[in-house]
Amino acid sequence: MTTETPSKATSSTAAPAPRARGRRPDLTPLWLLTPAGLVIVLVTVLPIIYLVYTSFTDYNQRTLFTGEFRYTGFEQYTTLLGSSAFWKSLLRTVLFTAAMVIGSMVIGMGVSHLLTRLRGFWRYTTTVVLIMAWAMPNVASSLVWNWLFQPGYGVVNWGLDQMRVFGDTSSLNWAGDPAHAYTAIWLLIVWQAVPFIALTLNAAEEQVPSEYLEAARLDGAGEFTVYRVITLNFLKPTLLLVTILSVIWDYNVFNQIWLISQGGPGDSTSTLGVFTYKTAFVGFEIGQGAAISVVTTLMLLGLTAFYIRSLLKSGEDL
Repeated sequence: MTTETPSKATSSTAAPAPRARGRRPDLTPLWLLTPAGLVIVLVTVLPIIYLVYTSFTDYNQRTLFTGEFRYTGFEQYTTLLGSSAFWKSLLRTVLFTAAMVIGSMVIGMGVSHLLTRLRGFWRYTTTVVLIMAWAMPNVASSLVWNWLFQPGYGVVNWGLDQMRVFGDTSSLNWAGDPAHAYTAIWLLIVWQAVPFIALTLNAAEEQVPSEYLEAARLDGAGEFTVYRVITLNFLKPTLLLVTILSVIWDYNVFNQIWLISQGGPGDSTSTLGVFTYKTAFVGFEIGQGAAISVVTTLMLLGLTAFYIRSLLKSGEDL
């Protein structure tokens, strides 16, 4: 009797086919992104490149008519850094930005927490009012604000006069005094910033697990302690994001200041935005104005880098 040699058992799973070499990558996503990429290059990248190039030239009013200018290297930057007007406007910008960010963040956090306590009609009404205030163009709101604070017929002056606390305020010129001008501008910018901050923080606050809040209350913690220990801990990433965005926006404020005080009286409310505008488009020192813009952009990029680093760090800690 003959016996057959058993053959090797074949694997039940077929071996994967070798990957084809030299296969062309799928370029479909790149083709789909090309239109948007071209728009970004045309409206963002190229103007920035031209701005940086202009900051190294003596581009001025004469250039607008003759087209002639010369390359000056870092002369614009050395002149700028040696200018006392630049440093004064930078200091005013930093201090005023800090005041606006602190005011809008504190009020926005309060409104956000208030929204968590409202229900039904009042919550809907408050949200709609906030969105309407946020959606108003800042030029239109600045003009209306300027009318409200006008001497002689301004509603604010009339209201203060009726209170009989500050004396006769009917002819008070808010733009004629630095403290009054800063107060009017601060109120306007905070009023415009609070809706975004409040709605963004409220969206994050609604995601705080209710069991944590209930556990803290059962342990005897008061409402302020619950908010400080539990709620703020969950709001840290959103607070950081909103704060950085507020700093960037408030740092670049121009329309509100220019339409209310035009940087006056004198240069007392001339922040970097107003200083840049006056340098480039009033004095027609366009190269110098470009240098100011580049320096301002570098400062804001530093803030953005700080935000991204903090965001990545918080992600690693989770």
